[in-house]
Amino acid sequence: MQYRAIGNVQVSAIGLGGMPMSIEGRPDRSRSIATIHAALEAGVRLIDTADSYHLAAHPDEVGHNELLIAEALRSWGGDTSQVLVATKGGHLRPQPGPWAVNGDPAYLKEAAKASARRLGVEAIGLYQFHRPDPAVPYEESVGALAELLDEGVIRMAGISNANPDQIRLAQQVLGGRLVSVQNQFSPRFRSSLPELELCAELGLAFLPWSPLGGIGKAATLGGAGSAFEAVAADHGVSPQQVALAWELALAPVVIPIPGSSRPEHVVDSLHAVDLTLSTDEVARLSQA
Repeated sequence: MQYRAIGNVQVSAIGLGGMPMSIEGRPDRSRSIATIHAALEAGVRLIDTADSYHLAAHPDEVGHNELLIAEALRSWGGDTSQVLVATKGGHLRPQPGPWAVNGDPAYLKEAAKASARRLGVEAIGLYQFHRPDPAVPYEESVGALAELLDEGVIRMAGISNANPDQIRLAQQVLGGRLVSVQNQFSPRFRSSLPELELCAELGLAFLPWSPLGGIGKAATLGGAGSAFEAVAADHGVSPQQVALAWELALAPVVIPIPGSSRPEHVVDSLHAVDLTLSTDEVARLSQA
């Protein structure tokens, strides 16, 4: 397994996104645990989650995925001391209604402490502000992360779904302690390329969420698969491996976090770290 840095922590170059194991269409608990164990066995040392990963019809399930990951780590027979669990706060699934946001600093601080309890840790390895709240000045929301760092509730701070101005502002508010940005990025969804490039410039980890196109679209890479299928055929691998290898080749700060709920899919994705694409192939895929 190859490794990349988030702050001063070395993690696997490809992480595991936990969302599919807790929202609509989720598998039974035993398969979810087996999926996490398979990832750990294969060398994954970054697992991403959020307190909002639960069924929309059950707001009482807040933290479902955090609890699931904590259970999987406890029941795995290997050493988990080097596993970084990253979670997020500030995005909610109220019922009834669509996803919502809450960037109130007081709320974020309490949400982080609740996440730490569910994960069974004294301090969260990486805590990320999940999504900007238009009703709250961005610097105030990020200021809550600064306070959580100062209080020792979290060890590292990140932001998610941020634009370049917000990245720069967060770095300023945190006094240079911002370590990561988690934005949507995939063969089909490339509008976060400016944020990826800024992270490379600033030395911040860039964590693409839905790096294969999203739930239900990974099989076709969200409709952007033709060039990726051709390169995959040349190498005798899956198009999904090619997509992840392409993302890894864009910058040394990129750490994709594909979501999965099946052990075999996790293992296939991780083989992307062993796939070396030529400069011409990377350019061809970037232009696809």
